[in-house]
Amino acid sequence: MTPMPFRITRPLRLLPLALIALMLAAGGASAQTPQLLGQDRDWGAYSVDVDGGKTCYVLSRPKDQSPKNVRRDPVYFFITSRPKDNIRNQVSVIVGYPYKDGGRATVEIGSAKFTLFTRDDKAWIEDLEEQDKLVAAMKGGSTMLVRGTSQRGTNTSDRYSLLGITAALERIVKACS
Repeated sequence: MTPMPFRITRPLRLLPLALIALMLAAGGASAQTPQLLGQDRDWGAYSVDVDGGKTCYVLSRPKDQSPKNVRRDPVYFFITSRPKDNIRNQVSVIVGYPYKDGGRATVEIGSAKFTLFTRDDKAWIEDLEEQDKLVAAMKGGSTMLVRGTSQRGTNTSDRYSLLGITAALERIVKACS
């Protein structure tokens, strides 16, 4: 077996920590080891058994982070489906620093802009009615920008590639239906 390129293995090495953080933020679930369903360009698709049900998700890491001189923990963008809990296309972000208390983050894809509410180092879409619109915009876009402000007042922006998002989402639909 040939080794995977760095841009793929780096997220995989840190994936268990990111998934555990995401699961704890969603309500303290006990999880098994995630299984890679496939890597589609810049997005990985995964499944994991959690509390007697299957959870599937796609994730990616930013291609570019600004400002460059700020130390942050690993940053991930997730879209999660948990059929057992009737959850589909749940958008979330782990940004690698605590957000400003009461702050908001934004996701920009072309001219479309979506607002996220924040807690600690995570963010979720504020208006659940917008969640499917955000996912549709991701499928139709080429890049996505996530902006937020840290507790220290640092404005950050993370640029994600959207190459592979549609194929990765199709993988989790098949695995989690």
